[in-house]
Amino acid sequence: MEKRIQTPITRQMARSLKSGDAVLLSGVIYTARDAAHKRLCELAAQGKPLPVGMENATIYFVGPTPAKPGQAIGSAGPTTSYRMDAYSPTLIAMGQTGMIGKGKRGPEVVAAMKKYGAVYFGAIGGAGALLSRCIVKSEIVAYEDLGAEAIRRLDVRDLPLTVIIDSEGSNLYETGRADYLASQQQGLDK
Repeated sequence: MEKRIQTPITRQMARSLKSGDAVLLSGVIYTARDAAHKRLCELAAQGKPLPVGMENATIYFVGPTPAKPGQAIGSAGPTTSYRMDAYSPTLIAMGQTGMIGKGKRGPEVVAAMKKYGAVYFGAIGGAGALLSRCIVKSEIVAYEDLGAEAIRRLDVRDLPLTVIIDSEGSNLYETGRADYLASQQQGLDK
């Protein structure tokens, strides 16, 4: 059964989500990839305000294509998340509670998620055109010079996601593989 959740994702809400949960996410999220993350962390290191607040924020690691007429956004599939691993712990410590992407995360990111209460959602790679249908509004809010990597404010409705890593560090990429291998071994044992 899918869980319907609404942003902002509080730390309490993040802690209630478990690895493997199917989620339909609605509300406001932000886009940012590595170039934008680098700028955000540089501002944080200088003690300067960020162009978007991190408290209870969810960031989608995506560089969408241009919108076609009548659409809010073009194709919006997830980018590989480890590219943000150098920056995510800083933003999580500043209040970020949700990340959306694809692929593994490093141990420093998982440690920050456990310490502060954050969750990592997986979106389906290769399905960017379908995912874009869940985006009802898109506007650039910072770093327009980065083009597709600018920070955008997205209004999403029922964006289909899976909790990959929860705030306790349980990782679906690890548990899912172990469960599959165990089921295969059971089949061989019969």
